[in-house]
Amino acid sequence: MVKCPICDKGNLKNAVTEEKMFGVSLGKFPAEVCSNCKESFTDEETTRKIENIAKKKGLWGLGVKTKITKTGNSLAVRIPKKIADFLKFKEGEEAYIHPESGKLVVEGKV
Repeated sequence: MVKCPICDKGNLKNAVTEEKMFGVSLGKFPAEVCSNCKESFTDEETTRKIENIAKKKGLWGLGVKTKITKTGNSLAVRIPKKIADFLKFKEGEEAYIHPESGKLVVEGKV
């Protein structure tokens, strides 16, 4: 048996796992999954398939860094154009923001 390279506690077992990017399902794929930490590992061919699906769905490259700025007494975060376009956010629209598990969630079209 092969030990998990992430947690070094569990063993890798063949399974089928659902791959997601930014909460969007990319499908189910064969992988080796750790019996302890549940980390999954796909082979090179499967990884390429997952990457191509993410690109077709417009998800590839959406994660970017941005700076928090001050505006008046508040803080502001710019939403990069490619993310705004992907989420179909428009200037002047209302959005609902809230914290969730240490993250800031911005929901459009409330």
